[in-house]
Amino acid sequence: MTSPQQPEPSEQPEPSAVKGLAEGYAAKAGLHRTHDGRIDVLKSAGGIQGIAESILPGLVFLIAFTITRDLTPSLAAALASAAVFTVVRLVQRRPLTQALAGVVGVGISAWLANTTGKAEDFYLPGFFTNTAYILAMVISIAIKWPVAGLLFGIIRNEGLDWRKDPARLKAYRLGTWIIVAVLVLRLIVQVPCT
Repeated sequence: MTSPQQPEPSEQPEPSAVKGLAEGYAAKAGLHRTHDGRIDVLKSAGGIQGIAESILPGLVFLIAFTITRDLTPSLAAALASAAVFTVVRLVQRRPLTQALAGVVGVGISAWLANTTGKAEDFYLPGFFTNTAYILAMVISIAIKWPVAGLLFGIIRNEGLDWRKDPARLKAYRLGTWIIVAVLVLRLIVQVPCT
């Protein structure tokens, strides 16, 4: 009886090579770790600046419209605040992806509000998107498949093994709750106008 042919050792990826590849992908994806190897969720979410980029344009619009009751300058102020974050990232020589996505999102919201002539429509796209994300993430936590675990488990080369470790599951559930909290903060800014 002939034994099945084993692949040459050079064909099998070495564990350290796979780990290096996963760490490289994680770094490119913006995943940050603390000194002891744990995921720094706040820094991975963009830190204080990233959270400000997601909250401030809507808050600026709300304040400007409350003061002026004029849609055009309020929309301009929101777009300007989103553009400022892009300039700040350029000066800092940091990736522009998050800031540009913010400008596009604010642009879509401004276009909708300007088209309808209703200030509250500025928040409509974000309101529905955030509500859907929050709902999906809370469900993922409830069924013990937290979104953070699915994302970071792949990035950390854990596959789905993290689900067998109660400490890892708890950490990923907490990470998902932090993401939910950021999205809820965005809704708090949006709800008064909707």
